Amino acid sequence: MARGDGGKSLFIDEEDHLLFLHWLSRVCKSHGWRVHAWVIMRNHFHLLLETPEPNLVSGMRILLGSFAQAWNRHYKRRGHVFQGRYKSIPVAGEPAADTYQFQVVADYIHLNPARAGIVQNDVELKSSILDYEWSSLAAYKSGKRPKWLVYDRVLSAFELAKNGRGIRAYVEYIEKRSADERGELSDEAMAALRKGWYLGDDTFRDKLLAMVKGGAKHLKSQGSHDAGVLKKHGEYEAEKFLNAGIIKLKLKDEQGIWSTMRKGDTRKVALASVVKEHMSVTNLWLSEQLAMGHSRSMSRLIRGGKRSDEVKNLVEILEGMLPCED
Repeated sequence: MARGDGGKSLFIDEEDHLLFLHWLSRVCKSHGWRVHAWVIMRNHFHLLLETPEPNLVSGMRILLGSFAQAWNRHYKRRGHVFQGRYKSIPVAGEPAADTYQFQVVADYIHLNPARAGIVQNDVELKSSILDYEWSSLAAYKSGKRPKWLVYDRVLSAFELAKNGRGIRAYVEYIEKRSADERGELSDEAMAALRKGWYLGDDTFRDKLLAMVKGGAKHLKSQGSHDAGVLKKHGEYEAEKFLNAGIIKLKLKDEQGIWSTMRKGDTRKVALASVVKEHMSVTNLWLSEQLAMGHSRSMSRLIRGGKRSDEVKNLVEILEGMLPCED
């Protein structure tokens, strides 16, 4: 998704909507993208997007850049159109995977106009979410869709037949959700959406982390991936190393925890020093993991450890546990 700079309105008239769909269609054709659901709101848009090739970054650059240039020309203005970088969250969608998250995202997108109050969901006012033109739901209803909009995965996620009957059942389901619940999602669904950097089960998370692992440094330096993925990758690797290091250094008290030990325990300092040197985590995260007090205290302890022979010896032992880099 992406939002207008400063929350300003982007899609003001029909021409703005058609312009965005024009460039979306071009990028889908050139990049092989498959769109499962989309909605355009007044100041933002959402896409449930599949990229068979690893070309999300180049495609989004073309989509947002081309739209922004044309939009500025249309309104005779200059400057940023979108508010920073687009936001992207990987979603589990494989047929064998738990499809609950895929359902949640499709619901969230298609019910957006109802939550925003754009449609009244009132029979007497003759207003329905099906009347909202700028959403893939309209194409689901009419059956008229561009080649880049695909139905199958959404229908499969809801265990519906991949035919006209399944599509009608899905449209009726969304219409009922809109009318009965004003487009609101359950607390469980909203919690899943707010999770941050991925939507899926633990197996899907581990798969993402494994994919990122080999190229994390490159991705970080190039800025070509969502920062949340890289952050979680760093914490995941650091946590595994800390667990191994705690066992190696016997860093446990009688209760099986290290929170009662001194903040400046040389074993804690050595562990913190190695993690900070070789892994990407914040001082706050690391100080919480090792119960080293305030994050500024941890930084000071690490600096002091560089002058301690005991810490240096422990660091040498711990660095021998690090995986070899290819």
